[in-house]
Formats: sequence, structure tokens, C-alpha cells
Amino acid sequence: MSNKIYHHPVQIYYEDTDHSGVVYHPNFLKYFERAREHVIDSQRLNRLWNEQGIGFAVYKANMIFQEGVEFAEVCDIRTSFIIEGKYKTLWRQEVWRPNAIRAAVIGDIEMVCLDKDKQLQPIPNEILALLV
Repeated sequence: MSNKIYHHPVQIYYEDTDHSGVVYHPNFLKYFERAREHVIDSQRLNRLWNEQGIGFAVYKANMIFQEGVEFAEVCDIRTSFIIEGKYKTLWRQEVWRPNAIRAAVIGDIEMVCLDKDKQLQPIPNEILALLV
């Protein structure tokens, strides 16, 4: 993974939880998506899509749930990544609860670069320069 760790705070709202006040597990994918978007920048992603027809899609996601995250907490999404070839990046993302000694949730997310026809495309130099 990259040496740099990016931090993104996430407020846990009631709507994010199940009947017990614990985050419903698919919502972690949304939190991870938001954190990755902050690393790359939403304006840059929008421009790539609109001007070059290039975007990114999740190819594979592996998640480990070590403990529940509860309503009203503000968690730290910690993100690092590596470029894994011409078309793919691997992102390690962790959800840290306040004052925790370990991550509550760990996600390994593989992303691929695609064009509008869903064909693999090399990661644009603009993104490579940003990520290395």
C-alpha cells in the first residue's frame, strides 16, 4: 500500500443503521466510495468522464467486519492504495471508531479504469501523477 494514509470523517446517521442502531453493512461501501472520491477529487473524476469518457468501477471488494459501528459516531475512514498494473488500483480502506485500538471494518477494494463502453483503459497519466 502507499505510505500515505488519507483521512475522511464520516458521521453515522440513524438512516445508516439497522433496527439495533448498528450500521447496516452495505453502507460501508458508500463510505469507502466517498473517501476514495476525496482522494482523487470529484471535479477531476467528473472532468475525466465528461471530456475523455474515462471512469473507475469496483472490480472486487473484500470486507472484514471486526466490530459494529453505531449511530451518532463520527468515524475516520483511512485510505491507502497501490497501483496494480496498467488498468487497476487496489485500495485498503479502514473504518476507525473514536478512540479505537483497531479498525472496525477493513475493506480491500480493487478498481479498474473503464471507458463508456465498459472496456478496460489504462489509468490516465493525470491520475497516475496524483496517486504516486
